[in-house]
Amino acid sequence: MKNWAGVIMAAGEGRRMVSNIPKPLHQVCGKEMVRYPVELLQTLDVGQILVVVSPLTELPMRNTLGNSVDYVVQPSPSGTGDAAAWAVNALPPTIEHIVLLGSDSPLIRSDSVRHLLDKHEADGNTMTMLTAPDMLAEDLGRVVRDDRDRIVDLVEAQDWNGDIWAPAEINAGVYCFNRGWLQERVADIETSPNGEKYLTSLVPLAAQRGDPIGSVASDMPEEIFGVNDRVQLAQVETVMRWQIAERLMRSGVTIQDPASIFIDADVTIGVDTVIRPNTCLSGKTVIGEGCHIGPNSVIQDSRIGDGCRITASMLEEATLEAGVDVGPFSHLRPGAYLETGVHIGNYVEVKESRLGRGVQAGHFSYLGDADIGASTNIGAGTVTCNFDGRDKHRTTIGEGAFVGCDTMLVAPVSVGDGAATGAGAVVTRDIPGNLLAVGVPARIREHSPRRKTRPSN
Repeated sequence: MKNWAGVIMAAGEGRRMVSNIPKPLHQVCGKEMVRYPVELLQTLDVGQILVVVSPLTELPMRNTLGNSVDYVVQPSPSGTGDAAAWAVNALPPTIEHIVLLGSDSPLIRSDSVRHLLDKHEADGNTMTMLTAPDMLAEDLGRVVRDDRDRIVDLVEAQDWNGDIWAPAEINAGVYCFNRGWLQERVADIETSPNGEKYLTSLVPLAAQRGDPIGSVASDMPEEIFGVNDRVQLAQVETVMRWQIAERLMRSGVTIQDPASIFIDADVTIGVDTVIRPNTCLSGKTVIGEGCHIGPNSVIQDSRIGDGCRITASMLEEATLEAGVDVGPFSHLRPGAYLETGVHIGNYVEVKESRLGRGVQAGHFSYLGDADIGASTNIGAGTVTCNFDGRDKHRTTIGEGAFVGCDTMLVAPVSVGDGAATGAGAVVTRDIPGNLLAVGVPARIREHSPRRKTRPSN
């Protein structure tokens, strides 16, 4: 595929979106629309990926895609035909074929495009296009064929004089071109009354010359749906969300109510995990095997190990090892790291903290900027007072410690291994291991009461 280039059209203004955000940067299932064709072309391993941008979209597009693609600027909004001319002239001479896609059709599948490329080369066409037969699509361009079934024209919806509700073969907006032919023919495209040149004008030009035009019919017509406004944005997202849910269910994930869950495109979920209703999994979240997630949970950019349970809670950029139990109604903020067997009960907030194996925090606590050793019990109402009005400070709690209910740990402060605090203690200085601190401010006793078993909440 090194003699192929992929061109993505991303210079349009997208006025119908009524937005300050360029249309290709609106998200579908947690990812900017322009990323979908870029990733598709990357899977096809084409020799070069070129994104056509405008002076207004160049900077935000570069900020989004970085150096993963090359760019060419279309100086003025003069239509898709003009954009194609700028693209083909920017490609190196080693490129023999071009596949051209829009930046607003995120449902297009790599299998369809691969079939299109193969047919284009095998048949020796100057132009090959993806179509969807027998579709009801009143706002999409239609393919016109002659009595010998040859493609002779493309008619935009606004120019169609027939019944707009009649089934028709629809143009998907994905094309393959012979590079030399395209470079020569784009100069022949006439300017329309609105001052733009349209790429679709190449079809009648090729037909009049007798240049071979091929087509591939999609076997999943909904993939051609594009986005022109926010209504269509929601429609496309609905289709993709079902596709994501179906793929996960077929790979061994149980989703109790697919209509009520929202799972982004880059989320990964292991086998035998159960996703309960009203759950949102976003970003690059990774969930292991045998977990129970939800109901009513929101998980963003987090990593969750095998056998975890998250009930009616919110996780943001958190990491959970295996066998962790969270919720209901708890919040793990960025930097929360929970080791194997940690239990977080209801109304607990954790931020920038690492909780060791088997830590128990059952009720109503705030644990921020803390390091908590294995098998420590955090009593209800515990607060790490980490902010002094200017700076954040850390709290360190050793292994096997017992923090009594309503303890205030005024950071920076440490609690040693096996140490304990009494209920309502306000700890302002370090507690050595195996000692007890009680009172306000907390005073240290000589001996901490020994416990034969670890208390539970």
